[in-house]
Amino acid sequence: MLQFGNYDYLWILISLPILFFIYFIVANQIKKSQNKISETLWDRLTSEISRKKKHFKFIISVTALLFLIIAIANPLRGTKLEEVKQEGLDIFIALDVSLSMTAEDVAPNRIEKAKFEINKLIEKLSGDRIGLITFSGTSFVQLPLTIDYDAAKMFIDVLGVEAMPTPGSILEDAINLSAKSFYQDKPTSKVLIIITDGESTEGDAIKAAEEANKNGVIIYTIGVGTIAGTPIPVRNQYGSEDYKRDKDGNIVLTKLDEAGLIEIAKNGGGKYVNANTNIDALNEIFNEINKLQKREFGQKIFTEFETEYQYFCFAGFLLLVLEIFISDKKSKWFSKFNILKKLNNNQ
Repeated sequence: MLQFGNYDYLWILISLPILFFIYFIVANQIKKSQNKISETLWDRLTSEISRKKKHFKFIISVTALLFLIIAIANPLRGTKLEEVKQEGLDIFIALDVSLSMTAEDVAPNRIEKAKFEINKLIEKLSGDRIGLITFSGTSFVQLPLTIDYDAAKMFIDVLGVEAMPTPGSILEDAINLSAKSFYQDKPTSKVLIIITDGESTEGDAIKAAEEANKNGVIIYTIGVGTIAGTPIPVRNQYGSEDYKRDKDGNIVLTKLDEAGLIEIAKNGGGKYVNANTNIDALNEIFNEINKLQKREFGQKIFTEFETEYQYFCFAGFLLLVLEIFISDKKSKWFSKFNILKKLNNNQ
């Protein structure tokens, strides 16, 4: 599988079709100039010049540039796929992405605060597998358990409440889904961290937490929001900013259900932390889970990469040398080839 060490350089490839466009514009201008002078004079001026060769040399030059750009991008090839033994925990983070998480009683809002805390946790991990579940009225595994922390951060950065099709907030579904998503055949310590304002519209999350804990899952909860409550910002039918209202037109307040989250953590064998009163909530959770027994597990990854840039670099320079030694003059040998006949006729 070919990968690149410097993907940014691949943008230079856009220049290749631009070069072709410029070349044919110039060739067309030369053809127009030809029409302005006598055919006899033109033949005398270009009697020794092969247009086929000029086209061929241009294609060689562009192909050489293609190879050199690929070489600069540093192509890599994975050469060995093996199971690497590591020691760590399996951690799923369940993030509430319901509409109430857009409330701004914490800066800049609840969901952005939660994402900030998650990223801080990922930076502390070493060897632990991490997965991501999002939930509102439904729950989804956004990222299965992995040690690819960069991929985890990427998923977290793009998350928003608009990604979930079903409104509401069902904590029970999130807990049940996470319990099923751990590797059941591998004896690793299993941790679920739920980050939410605790407003669950359906189900029995406390009972679900108890069942999950019986199956070896330790549940920690982090509450975001305030107990006093705050309005939920939305856009009304006219597109202007407003707040969510009930059927009678009254502004709906969303409040942190701290008592519920404490019970979920208690029945899940873990701990509850308030993200508002504790400026380093996930750090406290991290210190707790770091005390858990870490077990060995295998992870299949490419452990070695071989760079392939030298082959493309050699091919590019070889073509450039070839282009230099091909003259523009006509030759009987080259005229036997009709590869560019159609291109020549267009000129």
